[in-house]
Amino acid sequence: MKDQKPAYRIGHGFDVHGFEAGDSIMLGGIKIPHTQGFQAHSDGDVLLHSVCDALLGAIAEGDIGRHFPDTDPAYAGIASTRLLVEVYQRVVEAGYRVSNLDVTVIAQSPKLSAYIQAMRESLAAMLDSGLDQINIKATTTEELGYIGREEGIAVHSVVILAAA
Repeated sequence: MKDQKPAYRIGHGFDVHGFEAGDSIMLGGIKIPHTQGFQAHSDGDVLLHSVCDALLGAIAEGDIGRHFPDTDPAYAGIASTRLLVEVYQRVVEAGYRVSNLDVTVIAQSPKLSAYIQAMRESLAAMLDSGLDQINIKATTTEELGYIGREEGIAVHSVVILAAA
C-alpha cells in the first residue's frame, strides 16, 4: 500500500474566531450582517479556515497556519476565499477531488439559516463540486460557554476526497 495511492482520504478541520467591533462577518465566502466582526489576521472566515484544515489534513499537508502563518504580513486582511482556492489546488495536484464535505457551524448569533444556501453555492464553486456534495448546518450551544455568550463562532468540517 506504501506505493499505492489510496482511493479515498478523509480530513477533519476545526477553527474558532472571537468577535471584536464590527458590523459584519465573512462566513463561507459570504458577507453576513452582524453586530460584531471577527478578530483575525485575515478576513476571519472561520468556516473557510476549517475547510482548509480538513482538506490539508486529508492530503497530509498540515494545517492552514503552516501554509499561511498569521505572523506573515502578506496574509494580513487576505480574503479566505483566496486561501481556500490555493489549498484546493494542492488537493488537485495531489490527485484528488472532493467526494463530499460536511460542515457544522456552532454560533449563538447571528442566525444563519438565510445564508446556508449561498454558503453552499460559494463552496461548491471554489471546490469545483456539485451542491449535492456540500452540506452546511448550523447549531447553537443553548447559550452555554464562549459561543453561548456570543464571544465567537466555531466550525467543524469533515471532507472525503476521492482519487481523481
